[in-house]
Order: sequence, then C-alpha cells, then structure tokens
Amino acid sequence: MNKLRDKYQVCIIGGGPVGLFLAIALRQRDIDCVVLEKRTEPTTHSRSLGIHPVSLELMQEIGLADDFIQRGIKITEGVAWGDNKKIGTLSFENCPGPYPFVLSLPQYKTERLLEDKLYEIDPGCLSRGIELVDLEETESSVNLTLSNKKKTKKVNCDLLIGSDGKNSFVRKAAGFEFLGRRYPDTYVMGDFSDNTDLGSTAAIFLHSAGLIESFPLGTNRRRWVIKTDNFRNDLDRAVLERLVRKRVGHELQDTENFMLSSFGVQGFVATPMARNRIFLAGDSAHIVSPIGGQGMNLGWLDAWEIVQHSEKILRDKAEVSYQANLYNKERSKTAKKALKRAEVNMLLGRKTRFPYPKNGLVWLMLNTPLERLMARIFTMRGLQSWPF
Repeated sequence: MNKLRDKYQVCIIGGGPVGLFLAIALRQRDIDCVVLEKRTEPTTHSRSLGIHPVSLELMQEIGLADDFIQRGIKITEGVAWGDNKKIGTLSFENCPGPYPFVLSLPQYKTERLLEDKLYEIDPGCLSRGIELVDLEETESSVNLTLSNKKKTKKVNCDLLIGSDGKNSFVRKAAGFEFLGRRYPDTYVMGDFSDNTDLGSTAAIFLHSAGLIESFPLGTNRRRWVIKTDNFRNDLDRAVLERLVRKRVGHELQDTENFMLSSFGVQGFVATPMARNRIFLAGDSAHIVSPIGGQGMNLGWLDAWEIVQHSEKILRDKAEVSYQANLYNKERSKTAKKALKRAEVNMLLGRKTRFPYPKNGLVWLMLNTPLERLMARIFTMRGLQSWPF
C-alpha cells in the first residue's frame, strides 16, 4: 500500500486478462497507470481458453502475439456432428490473415504472459491485495478509497477503468445499471487427458439430447462442455463420463481429470458503459454466454477502445464526456451484437425432439458458400461493422 502514489492518470480496478492488457497498452504509450487487484495471487484456473484472431491482432500491437502462439494450440477447424453422423466442417484457414485460426490457451497461461509483459515495462504497475472500497467522481478527477485489510489509502486519478468482473464494484458504486437476464441453459465442463484422435480439431456434437463441445488444451489435455437439463450441484467426473458416453459413445473412464465445473448462462450489458471519467471493460461491462468463447475477447476489444479514448482525453485534451459517450455508443452496440450471436449458439445446442431441421440448417451453413461467412462470424469478425 505504501508503494502507491497519491495521483495517477489512469487507475484500473481488476488485474485479470482485460485489466493487464489495458495497462500494457497504456504504458507503451507513456500513459501513467496502475492496476489494483483484490486477489493476492494469480489465477490457477484454465477457465477462458479461446483467443480469436481479432484478439491476436491486438496482441501483435503490444508485442505478444508470437508468445501466445508459441504456448497455445492452433485450432484451424471445427467439426460438427449430429446424433449419428458428421454434418460438416467449419474451416478458419480461409479467414483473413495473419491469424486464420482460433488459439486455445488456458486463462492462467494468458494472464501469466500478460503479467510478465507488464512487469517488463513497469515493475510497479500491478498492485495485488488492494480493494476499492469507495469512489467519488468530481468534475476534474475520481477520488478512490483503497484498502488492503490493514489500512486505507486515498488515491486520485484522471480516469477510472472498471475491469473487476461481473460483480463489479466500480459499476455498482458509479450507479450504472446492469440490464439483462439469466437463461435457462445450464452446462457442466471438465478438463481431461486427451484420449481422442481429434488432435487440434474442435468437435461440436449437436446431439438431440443437448450440445457437447470438445476442445484441445495442449499438454495432452482436452476440455469437454456438456449441455444439461438442470444445474448440477452433485457434480463429479462420473456425470461427465456418463453424458459423453451416452451421447457420443466416447469413453473418458480411464483418463486423468484436472477440473470440473457446473455453470449457468447470463446475458447482461451495463447501461451506460462509460460516463464522464469512469469506463467499464470486460465482464464489468457485459456478460455473454461462454458458448462461442467471446467474453474475454470482447473485453480486449473494449480495452483497446479505451486506450484510444484515453489518449484523446489525456494528451489531446478532448472533452471527457464526449469521449465517454462515444465509447458507450460503440461498445454497447458491439456487446449487444455479441449477445445475439451467443444466443444463436445456445439455441443450436439445446435439446430437441426434432433435430433434423436444425441439423439441416447447420449443414447448409457448413457445406455451401455460407461456410466462409460462418467462419468469419464464429471468429468474431464484423462485430463493429456488420449488421449481424
């Protein structure tokens, strides 16, 4: 706490992948900032793992794309299956370069790369074990009250960025609404040693009893995500083994298990996402279904926009409220579009008594010229410019 100064140009609340990326981009532009993270240690969970081409282009901007690619698995195609047969293949190799693939990299490795890069640029930029407990916005700055459970400290900043997750203190303290709903969809997922012959291919099983997805994680591991009829509090590996065996005929019984999780799905967007000197990014600003892997990537796109607006405010002396309104308009539109795409992904994966119409539609998407368009949509192209 004593190492913190009294004044910064930008204070970032939340040191996850979005906050770390934002800090790197700001410091590379010589904008003074600090990242304040409540956790005392880095995450050890795999959680988010899909890094889309649009995000790799941003990582290239901060000099990290090659490091990400070296440590990740390139997924160049996804194969879709119905109950009994293959429907088609979605190839990313014809998508715009330079990254015609989705990179699979567990979140803890992503955060480690970003944290190491930030430390290289500015060793004192990240402060752990620090919690924001109060904020006051004035016309010229934002006043923060910070706590490390032993004492408190007052810090002043020109701009405050909330990247502190779906339960964001910044969003709540600023009085921003969080509008949306919980969906009825529930899932279980687990990471297992890979005993398939799928290699670096992603597999999507559109079974009539519900979706199963399987993604490579590297180091001979594979993630399985399974649609369930209800939330499973009684989760153990036998549940996943039984569902995978019943729907796709694959045995996980003799594999090693590394992680199990049950989750529901929500869709929320902050209103506004920015006001005057307070901006939101990542899950603080929006929550989209993890089916499709857009969440973390959407947060990085937020952060990149914040960098542009921060430069205009802090260097070009642009009007703060005007830049905040621009950001809110741009990112709200993009988040709502991502939310719609996520809803389509969930719809395709739901249980159905009549799978043939749905599978027929997917066949058209994957076996006609539409396939190239679907590949671009799946890799998050056009979120800011396309009408869908």
